Amino acid sequence: MATIDQLDLSPEHEPTAHGIEAFEKVEQEIKQAILASRRDWDKHEPKMWSLARDTSDQDLVAFTTKDDLVVIRSAVTSYGPIILGKIRIRAIQLDSAGNLAPGHSVEKDTHGKIKVATKHGKIDDDLYGFIFVRIHDPPGEGVENIKFHSIFTDEGKDAKGELNGLYRAIQPNSKPLEFFNE
Repeated sequence: MATIDQLDLSPEHEPTAHGIEAFEKVEQEIKQAILASRRDWDKHEPKMWSLARDTSDQDLVAFTTKDDLVVIRSAVTSYGPIILGKIRIRAIQLDSAGNLAPGHSVEKDTHGKIKVATKHGKIDDDLYGFIFVRIHDPPGEGVENIKFHSIFTDEGKDAKGELNGLYRAIQPNSKPLEFFNE
């Protein structure tokens, strides 16, 4: 298993065609893992998914890789590349402090797809929450053998490694996409 000290992660960048194809391959697994994580954490630490407390399961996973994978990073390991992705959750709007935006309600278009807020014709990602995902791209087979690895859940720790009470599965756009090994 790779550690941050062993990796040369690329800088954050827009998804490549291969990155989009790789995440599309495991999109349904990612959605299932989000819902399973939410149910599991709600049993023993509801703060983890508290930003989604008023969001239905359906709306929480209403993203598509093509439209909502906004940033990726990758690194080569001895067992093949890993790819980290930042996926926009359209149903979660945040304020500038990374808290739920007051009075936010999910707006849907005529096809039932959640609308996004735009600024000057471009989606304003600073208004949304994100899920960070890690996948593995084993050698050979193109994207046919892509493996979903994990979702980042931030169990905040202070400089001494002690829990500081911060639990967060949904990240603000301002949080950098860093290596995680969960």
